Amino acid sequence: MDLSQTEEELMQHLWKLEKAFMKDLLDEYPKPKPAPTTVATLLKRMTEKGFVDYEQMGRSRQYYPLVKKSDYFSKHVNGLIKKFFDNSASQFASFFTSETDLSEAELKELKNIVEKEIERKHQ
Repeated sequence: MDLSQTEEELMQHLWKLEKAFMKDLLDEYPKPKPAPTTVATLLKRMTEKGFVDYEQMGRSRQYYPLVKKSDYFSKHVNGLIKKFFDNSASQFASFFTSETDLSEAELKELKNIVEKEIERKHQ
């Protein structure tokens, strides 16, 4: 199950904070901030979807993510590669490097990341 764009934005705040009360989450939003009832509704839906849980602390709830950010985005990147690039990571990499405005330094950093991953897989 996926998150909507507004749920994903809230999840980004929760990943950053790791554990948060409603007030903490609202503080993360830029102005104009969403209504507390809107955030409460999003948290309820995300809890039902299995992305978020909470610990009851008196009258307040402290929310925390059940899904790691890396796992969530890995699933989506792999889905993107499968759907739009015929399941070819090299086609995706070619598109990404040619169609984005990466500097020479960023391209060199990507090259270093790929080389380190190749080394790691050889061990």
